[in-house]
Amino acid sequence: MDEIVKQAMAKWPNVPHCYDWLALDARGSWRMRDEAAQRANRPGDKLTNAALVGFINRNYQRGARGCWYFQNGPQRVYVILEATPFIARTDPVAGFVLHTGQPMGAVEHAFMTEAGAVVLQAGETVAQVDDRDVAQVLGLLECEGKPASDDALMAWLDGGSGKMVLRLGERRVSLDRIASREVASRFEFARNPAP
Repeated sequence: MDEIVKQAMAKWPNVPHCYDWLALDARGSWRMRDEAAQRANRPGDKLTNAALVGFINRNYQRGARGCWYFQNGPQRVYVILEATPFIARTDPVAGFVLHTGQPMGAVEHAFMTEAGAVVLQAGETVAQVDDRDVAQVLGLLECEGKPASDDALMAWLDGGSGKMVLRLGERRVSLDRIASREVASRFEFARNPAP
């Protein structure tokens, strides 16, 4: 957390929290949701100012009840999550990098939804892979020790048998099926925090 944020929190400890104004989309972009976007249930405008995005990334954290927020000075701005608390992108050096710019760390478990979204877990960090990088991840899948063909993956997603793993260098990480509607409860986060 930035020092200036800590100072503001100490100076103004009772600032009301903010809801519905900030969202994280499934590609790792921050979205500002003004009143018009909220009324129309639109995602909002993508934030592109590098300094602002960096400030949000550095001050983004988990609160009570699995609600994620951005500490904006003395005010908590709760975040609507389109997918998961973090979005991961592939990186040739780090493996996976979070939308905040931090390396994800060693992936311990992987999941795939019925829609083909890939969710990774590394300790307490849960990140859905940016859909633009899913094809690269699919190329790392193995079924019963062999590269997973499209047919084998589709059969597995439809409930077929066989052990599916994600090959990450010399490591093999188990891949399990998960229903999209179960992701938030499984990993204990709130997609749409409310007061």
